[in-house]
Amino acid sequence: MTLRYFLLDYYGDCNNASDYQWSTLLILIVQTAAVVVGTIAPTVRWFKALRYIRKASRVGSNNTNRRFHVEGYWTESLFLMKERPLGFHIHNKWFRKKAHDAKVLLFRLLIKLQKGIVLINKVTQFISIILLYFTLAARDCCSNVSSTSSGTEPQSGPDLRRFVLHLEGEEELVEVMMKDIHKTTNQLFHVGEKKEPKHVIELITEKSSILEGFKRVTTFDNDQVSSLHNEETTPYGWALPLMDTLSVKKFIGALSEGLYYVKFIECNIDKEGKLIKVKRAAETMWHGVDLYGKWLDVDLYKLSHQSKSPRETLETLAEDARKRYGKYKTKYREICNREPPSSWPIEVLASNAMYRISQTVLLNYGRIEDLRSEILFEELTGTISDILGACLTNLPYAISAKCSNSTIAEREDSVRDAVEMLGRTKKIIALLAEKIPTVDFSQSTTIEYWLLMHMQNNNTF
Repeated sequence: MTLRYFLLDYYGDCNNASDYQWSTLLILIVQTAAVVVGTIAPTVRWFKALRYIRKASRVGSNNTNRRFHVEGYWTESLFLMKERPLGFHIHNKWFRKKAHDAKVLLFRLLIKLQKGIVLINKVTQFISIILLYFTLAARDCCSNVSSTSSGTEPQSGPDLRRFVLHLEGEEELVEVMMKDIHKTTNQLFHVGEKKEPKHVIELITEKSSILEGFKRVTTFDNDQVSSLHNEETTPYGWALPLMDTLSVKKFIGALSEGLYYVKFIECNIDKEGKLIKVKRAAETMWHGVDLYGKWLDVDLYKLSHQSKSPRETLETLAEDARKRYGKYKTKYREICNREPPSSWPIEVLASNAMYRISQTVLLNYGRIEDLRSEILFEELTGTISDILGACLTNLPYAISAKCSNSTIAEREDSVRDAVEMLGRTKKIIALLAEKIPTVDFSQSTTIEYWLLMHMQNNNTF
């Protein structure tokens, strides 16, 4: 703005108006804002880096003699290229020798230039620290005086410094990195604590048979009910049984909360990707039940009102599942003949799962003469709670796997997600460890494992 008025005053005698008119002022404002932002942002980062390095200098004061040392990684690539043969062949030996000597001289010059640039940056960094030392020291002194009374004692525990990723010459930064990592981890953990799944905890503590080792996991499937597949058995995964036994709207909120953690577990323990189609089938079924109250286009609410009894509802579901299985099996005949059952289309998997579960419920409770909705509701609630609780015993293993399954480039985000998940599920893990101390939480378990365990020994817990 000042520049604009200066220019108007300087060229005040000119009667010709600018062709750009008002856009000149707009351009001036935009350019000024860009200069301000482009100056402030790097300055803030500069101050933060200097404060970080100054802390490390205090911690690693014994290594100050390395401040102006040029680490090997700055010139390692240039040294390798210097010693490497020429990339093209020269027949004349004398010319080949001279070309190689010229290349060596060139890379020696580049190495010295690289070292000089690095040293200039190190000197600039050192001068910046000296200039800001007194300002930052005064501020730190004031903050230390106010926090002296509430200071914490040094934490005792294993030495974790060898796990901190750092470059050569940054050994003095390791302590500061650990403090920042510890601070960030605590913040993420507390964020997760505020998002704990209260409805899931209530469902497990009140409805599941946790003291008996989730024994009702076995009630959702029965070997006496044959699969619609003629081939090998399809693995269930954890989410698919929860989808198919869901028949009461009251539990949609609790299961929606719980399925978030089931998905986290399945994504981190299924390293070989055997349950990809099963997981997709569960997600698709849940989408239909949650939003529309439908399973594979079957209106569950309408069906429950049309049926005269729970037994009739289950029989209708089983028959409809059998018909849909045949229709989808015919439609995807080529895929089903080529792929194993675990890789079949999700409609086929969901139909088979619903058929077996409906028939199993009929087998378990169909003999009850007065099978009222309330009785079946309580039994299915217990089954759902036990399946969910048994699945959540995989949380410690899944959280640990989350930290190690990713590549180094993705490791930071993975660890952050794992720490937040640990904060969310702290109470659930503590509850399961207290009530089921015999389960090895360091290993992953499948729903087939729980079925086999209870079938072999009903008195394990």
